[in-house]
Amino acid sequence: MKRTLIFTGIGIVLAFIILFVFNKATSISNEADFYTKVENGEFEIALTIVGELIAEKSIDITGPDFTQRRNVRSTNIKIQDLVPEGTIVKKGDYIAELDRTNLNNSLKDQLERLTTMHTNLEMKKLDSAVVLNSLRDGIKNQKFTVEEAAITLQNSKYEPPTSIRQAEIQLDKSQRVLEQLKRSYKRRVAKSKTDIYNQEYFISMVERRVKELEEVLAGFTITAPSSGMVIYKKEWRGSKRKVGSTINPFDRVVATLPDLTSMISKSFISEIDVSKIKEGQRAKITIDAFPEKSYTGFVSSIANIGEVLPNTNEKVFEVQIKIDGSDPLLRPSMTTGNKIIIKAFNDAVYVPIECVHAGVDSIPFVYTKNGKKQIVLLGESNEKNIIIEEGLEPGIMVYLNNPEAPEKFRINGEDLIPVLKERQQLRRAENNSYISKNKIAP
Repeated sequence: MKRTLIFTGIGIVLAFIILFVFNKATSISNEADFYTKVENGEFEIALTIVGELIAEKSIDITGPDFTQRRNVRSTNIKIQDLVPEGTIVKKGDYIAELDRTNLNNSLKDQLERLTTMHTNLEMKKLDSAVVLNSLRDGIKNQKFTVEEAAITLQNSKYEPPTSIRQAEIQLDKSQRVLEQLKRSYKRRVAKSKTDIYNQEYFISMVERRVKELEEVLAGFTITAPSSGMVIYKKEWRGSKRKVGSTINPFDRVVATLPDLTSMISKSFISEIDVSKIKEGQRAKITIDAFPEKSYTGFVSSIANIGEVLPNTNEKVFEVQIKIDGSDPLLRPSMTTGNKIIIKAFNDAVYVPIECVHAGVDSIPFVYTKNGKKQIVLLGESNEKNIIIEEGLEPGIMVYLNNPEAPEKFRINGEDLIPVLKERQQLRRAENNSYISKNKIAP
């Protein structure tokens, strides 16, 4: 019985010891969560945006050029077949096939028309040969008639004057008929030549049209102009050009072959933030597909004119960030996270933003672990932390939130109040000047 009571007492003591240790550990953990240390070191002010990878340079894979062919008229041509996006091709490899239906029908019509025109030309030549041969026979017969009239006139020199005169008139009439036949023959020859020339000219036009149609149709099977990876062309609305899409004489690009050794992240920044961005600013880039990898780059271009993206009402500006170096893992259309470094400080003293408080007088302060209500002079901030220009030293522990009984903390750093008020007055003057300048109602 006594032994049982002893063991029971020991168990109760051990339980109290374990509970005390647990509470102490929890208290220490909570205390650690309640404070944070004033940090010192590199401090960045950055703008984080989402982007999409594109190649800085690329070769367009295009359909046939219609603009240099006067005899071929075409508007939109449908893409009938296209290799899958991402296909690795060599120069000369098959890329796409365009729909030949309309131009094949046009070619068929022109070939039929050409056959008819050739037949008509042969018939015209044959008719002209028959008519001219008949005219030549008429001229030859008329020459005989003139010769007979001349003989009759010569034999009538011993006849009465009236008979001689009749012979002269007959000879003159025969000669005039002969001249008329010769002139008619010349006109007929000239007309036949003109008709045949015109027919041959129209035939040559149709032949040129047929040749150009055949040349264009030969280009409807599209091959790679060089080696690379096939990337689908993006339409202005953002959709990709694929099977069933159309090209036209002024936009003949079917797909592209990007240069994967030089990549750019294309992003869009709101008009509110674009003024913060400058060309040449450094950037840190991450790739959603490879979260373990990171890259560096710089802002290479900023659009001068804003645009409204589809399905949005916000005006944005295109910003391109060129990635340093190259990586075979990078592919067009990959989503990127871009952190553009707007400002960087090498040796800054900073704390989390939630550590800083302000009273009705707008004087900023922090609560320190050693019981001070420390007035601070603030600098610039990023999305998490804020620079402390004066009032704190690195390593000091400060409260993350309002402590219990804040009235017990003693105020420190009152010598900074005049500087803070001067800054506040200057800031109000700048705001009033801006309101006046831009005629904003207060």
